[in-house]
Amino acid sequence: MQPHPMIAVKDVEASSAWYQSLLICRSGHGGKEYEQLIGNDDSLILQLHHWDVHEHPHLGDPEQPKGNGVLLWFRIDDFDDAVTRAQTMSAEILDGPLVNPNANHREIWIRDPDGYVVVLAGHYGDV
Repeated sequence: MQPHPMIAVKDVEASSAWYQSLLICRSGHGGKEYEQLIGNDDSLILQLHHWDVHEHPHLGDPEQPKGNGVLLWFRIDDFDDAVTRAQTMSAEILDGPLVNPNANHREIWIRDPDGYVVVLAGHYGDV
């Protein structure tokens, strides 16, 4: 099994550019309505969907807070570089960088342009 999370966003192209810069991934679809972000190993990392297209009734309500109770959690290989990218992008940093003593790895918690919480974490045991 492999998860393929999808989030609803107000501007697919802007969100795509933001995530591509942060995660060093690439567009696998492109467009104003829908996007697939692809990793270096050709795996699907994240799907982006515009709120107001294709009449999907279960995407949620764009007027409500985004992602309440859901975190977009990415284990990354280049933690230090990712922290620098997040800072350079002026991402809203919610917490960290910090060491999670339970997982014995480093984390940084940020907010994406739509309000979703994104966690970048190093490999378990990286500290």
